[in-house]
Amino acid sequence: MALQSLDITRRSATTTPSPSQRQTIEVAKLIDVTKCIGCKACQVACMEWNDTRDAVGANHGVLDNPTDLTENSWTVMRYAEVELEPGKLEWLIRKDGCMHCANPGCLKACPAPGAVVQYSNGIVDFHEENCIGCGYCITGCPFNIPRLSRKDSKVYKCTLCSDRVAAGLEPACVKTCPTGALVFGSKEAMLHHAEERIADLKSRGFAKAGVYDPKGVDGTHVIYVLHHADRPEIYSGLPKDPSIGAMVELWKGAAKPLASLALGAVAAGAFLHYVTKGPNEVSEEIEKEFEE
Repeated sequence: MALQSLDITRRSATTTPSPSQRQTIEVAKLIDVTKCIGCKACQVACMEWNDTRDAVGANHGVLDNPTDLTENSWTVMRYAEVELEPGKLEWLIRKDGCMHCANPGCLKACPAPGAVVQYSNGIVDFHEENCIGCGYCITGCPFNIPRLSRKDSKVYKCTLCSDRVAAGLEPACVKTCPTGALVFGSKEAMLHHAEERIADLKSRGFAKAGVYDPKGVDGTHVIYVLHHADRPEIYSGLPKDPSIGAMVELWKGAAKPLASLALGAVAAGAFLHYVTKGPNEVSEEIEKEFEE
């Protein structure tokens, strides 16, 4: 943590300059859904590396297990059987988890100083020791990722294995993927790799293949290669145009200086009243009335 603190570029709810001793390369994880077989090895690797264990769930007749992200399951596989044309079904599998936005809504919404940080390599991390459990980061996330723990009232999500990356290693999920559907490296290299995959997919009939790196959050550090990039929502609800909510933008944008001015005006008014009128004094009659 001490060394990683040198790489922090932004911290929630603070204007104190962050350490800038080191600059690192912007990184990204590429998820090629066209190569994914849904084996869930990445789920297991995530739990093993981070030493988290979820409760044993129930079989609902589908492969989803667990059925959603939790404070202990920071990544889950989502499966969708989609009929793109009458009689033509496609089995779409997507690895879900934090997208590590370049402009993270969770960090912008968080009111606790230093609870959410962004490193110079683009990874967005939570420092639970500073978390107050308000859940505003959940409201600010356009991908519905963070989860509040009932056990300790702290919020958890994928860290993109920031500890492994700081040591020069790839995330645990990437390390264990048996098909090469997960690739990790610099953002520039991952975009180049994605373009090569897209060209290959288009040559095999997927005319709408493309990369998912939404501009509404200034891009992400987890990107997808999709066969149907014009319809990301068919991949178990991947947002088509994600962006930070208007209330969060207003609260931390235009409304913030106005609130500061209002507080300043109240303080100035109170001081002026004290100077011109003096302190409030209670008459002896009123004191006697209360004593009785």
